[in-house]
Parts: sequence; C-alpha cells; structure tokens
Amino acid sequence: MDKPSIVIPADAEMLRAYEAATPEERCRMQAMLRLWLRELAAAEPRSLEQIMDEVAAKAKAQGMTPEVLESILKGE
Repeated sequence: MDKPSIVIPADAEMLRAYEAATPEERCRMQAMLRLWLRELAAAEPRSLEQIMDEVAAKAKAQGMTPEVLESILKGE
C-alpha cells in the first residue's frame, strides 16, 4: 500500500537541489519535513515568525549556514 503524500510548491532552484541530492540526502530532507510537520500539528498555535525562527535555529544548530543553504539551492 502506498503511503499518503502531500504536494509542496517549489521554485526551480529547490527542485534542482532536490533532484541533485543523493537518495540518502532526499531521505533526510523528507524526514526533516515530516518531523517539522508533526511538530506543527502537535504544538500549540504559534505565529509563522516564531515557527520560522525555531526552524532557523535548529538548522543552524545542525550546521546550516547561509553558504550551505545557497549551495543546496543552487544544486551544488
């Protein structure tokens, strides 16, 4: 049986980065999105700004820098 899925709009750079990712990297991206969406569903309502700040802090703690993000978006 197939798992349910959702569709998220993406720009061309995001699509290129995802398509250029290895299967392992794609799995990690998907896992991060699933966890984030579960947190959103379970958490008390927060503003979009609060959510974005938390996501940014977690990404930074995991080594995400503006340069890394730009590289991912460029598909490097």
